[in-house]
Amino acid sequence: MKLNGKNITFLPQKQKIEKNWWLIDADGQVVGKLASRISTILRGKDHPFYTPFMDCGDFVVVINARKLRLTGTKEESKMYYRHSGYMGGLREISFKQMQQKHPDRVLMLAVRNMLPKNRLSNKLLTKLKIFADAQHPHQAQKPQVIKL
Repeated sequence: MKLNGKNITFLPQKQKIEKNWWLIDADGQVVGKLASRISTILRGKDHPFYTPFMDCGDFVVVINARKLRLTGTKEESKMYYRHSGYMGGLREISFKQMQQKHPDRVLMLAVRNMLPKNRLSNKLLTKLKIFADAQHPHQAQKPQVIKL
């Protein structure tokens, strides 16, 4: 953009960015495709004023996370790993066990890995609310439903 013959760059002001709330039903959705769409909304890449180093995204509420699915044979073979930092401290858990114990963590880990690895991603993840069932406490924000 040019102003008086000089190049200028538009930067959105934090106070003027309007944050919307979106509701996504994860019933029968594939984890990777859903996580990709959520990460785009959280970063704000679907807005014309997107700026990579600012939080321009919206809030996302995901319901029915217990009913997510994977494609192919990944439901039997996918493993999640974590390490305590001690010798022999590697822990692994399968996708099916993770779905039973912590259904929200499956989607949270997928979205977290699709966001940039910096301090901004921690702030973006606070705008993601995942619930295992259809009930959620965010009716007061009047989230708009997204059909995927």
